[in-house]
Amino acid sequence: MDCRIVQKPAFDIVGRSKKFAEDSEANRTEIPRFWDEFMNSTNYGKVFAGLTENGSTHTVTGSQSLGVSMCREGAEEFTYFIGLEAKVQKAPKDFEIIHIPAARWAIFDSIGPMPGAIQNITKRILDEWFPSTGYAHPEYEVEVYLPGDPSSNDYHCQVWIHVNDKP
Repeated sequence: MDCRIVQKPAFDIVGRSKKFAEDSEANRTEIPRFWDEFMNSTNYGKVFAGLTENGSTHTVTGSQSLGVSMCREGAEEFTYFIGLEAKVQKAPKDFEIIHIPAARWAIFDSIGPMPGAIQNITKRILDEWFPSTGYAHPEYEVEVYLPGDPSSNDYHCQVWIHVNDKP
C-alpha cells in the first residue's frame, strides 16, 4: 500500500462534530448519514460560502471538505468532525472550531466513488498498513475530499493519518 510521509503545519477546521461508538460496521452507514444531514442543513451553504469568500480556506489540505476522526486508543467512542479548513477567530453560530496541530502525516490516495472507496482504504490502512510499520495508532485521521464528482469511479480523495513512532 503506497503512501507518502509528509510534515504539515497546523490548521483549523470549522464544522460540526458527533460522537460514534467504535463499531466500524455501524459507522459505515452512520457517518455517511451524518454527512447527508450536515450537507443538507440550512446553515451549511451560507456559512461555508462566507468562509470561502475570504480566501483563507484549504491552504494546508487543498480541500474545501474534510472529515476528521479524533481517536483515543482503547476508547469506546470517537468524535467525527465534518468541516472546512479555515482561518477564523470565532466559529459561526451552530458551528465549532477544532485545531489540528502541526504533525507528520502518512498520506494515502483513494480512487473511486464515495463513501465506499474511502471506507475501504481506511480499513486497509488500519488492518494492513499500521501492523506492518513502526508507527503508533493515530490521534487524527483526516479525510481530504478534493474537487470532483464523489460518485465517479475515478474520484480522487486522500486519507491523512497522523503518525508517531511507537514508543
